[in-house]
Amino acid sequence: MDLTRTLTATPALALHGVAKAFGGTPVLRGIDLDIREGEFLSLVGSSGCGKSTLLRIIAGLETQDRGTLEIAGRDVTDVDPSDRNLAMVFQSYALYPHMTVRENIATPLRMRRLPGAARLPLIGRLVPNQSVTRAGIEAAVREAAEVLQITLLLDRRPAQLSGGQRQRVALARALVRDPAAFLMDEPLSNLDAKLRAHMREELADLHARLGTTFVYVTHDQVEAMTMSDRIALMDAGEIAQLGTPSELYERPANLTVARFIGTPQMNLLPVEIAPGGTVMLFGRPTALAVRSAPGPATLGLRPEDLRIARTGWPAKVLRIEPHGADRYLTLELPGTGAGRLVLRQYAGAEVLPGDGQVHVDFAPARAHLFGADERRREVAQRAEQVA
Repeated sequence: MDLTRTLTATPALALHGVAKAFGGTPVLRGIDLDIREGEFLSLVGSSGCGKSTLLRIIAGLETQDRGTLEIAGRDVTDVDPSDRNLAMVFQSYALYPHMTVRENIATPLRMRRLPGAARLPLIGRLVPNQSVTRAGIEAAVREAAEVLQITLLLDRRPAQLSGGQRQRVALARALVRDPAAFLMDEPLSNLDAKLRAHMREELADLHARLGTTFVYVTHDQVEAMTMSDRIALMDAGEIAQLGTPSELYERPANLTVARFIGTPQMNLLPVEIAPGGTVMLFGRPTALAVRSAPGPATLGLRPEDLRIARTGWPAKVLRIEPHGADRYLTLELPGTGAGRLVLRQYAGAEVLPGDGQVHVDFAPARAHLFGADERRREVAQRAEQVA
């Protein structure tokens, strides 16, 4: 995503020390997070990490036990959801089945702009002095429908729509309010894989056109990586790392991030840091060193950073999975107890030996090292670099 656009000094949303527990079980443990004006920020993590609870607190649908929330510098901690000017898009779409698409999209504006009597289905149009307001609502509905390309669906009901069309209607209903930010709780999870990929493109394009702040909850790292300006990866009620997609992929702050980001998952191998800092793998010194106390650590290697080589660790190829332009090799390192590794290579690479016996090595510059506390360590490529 493009981070070159100008972002305002005041965050669109600011959370300070937000904590929440259910039945004595902590769900959020003091979240501090500034969300920039106009950015697409994803809250990502496994089920139960607290991401949906955090989104609902921002929306005002849940009340935090402590902490504050600001929208554009205004403290809204105790402000009702309807007065926060935020638009929520739910996983279930939450469309009214008895209403047409036009009526569904218009509902937020009708509730906000029309008096109670004017909203009634039979006598509402008899209420005087509302024609200009109604015309404004209709114009806003048509504009939102054009942006989401659903103008031809305005007279249909939700039961007559596909999943992707319903999602567009839900987005249009949010868009018509001209909110300060869009809050989205796994809006694509009910769609099939092909439609999800298409809707990811549409959401990214919509964000680029509107320039409005998007806060997006998902457990799908592909969604987060492809659409986000920044990602807040959550674990056990805390933010494990906040950064751009490339930062989380290239420099995971800890093992939690390393395990979550990347498909296939990063290979993790037990290593030992020897006195002097040399990293020992399976009892042999590597080209890596670290300024750290001796002891156990974990070496992380992305599948694309492993390679078949003339020398290295003996390995046996157990399985080859074609993936179009790439292929994944599942490897075993006999006698090491390391478990299985996954290597990613170009599908047109050299044909492997018939017996599957190979040697495997890694690119030192791409290696990741995590200490006994599971946090990332800075490594050098040669032991001589460590004092």
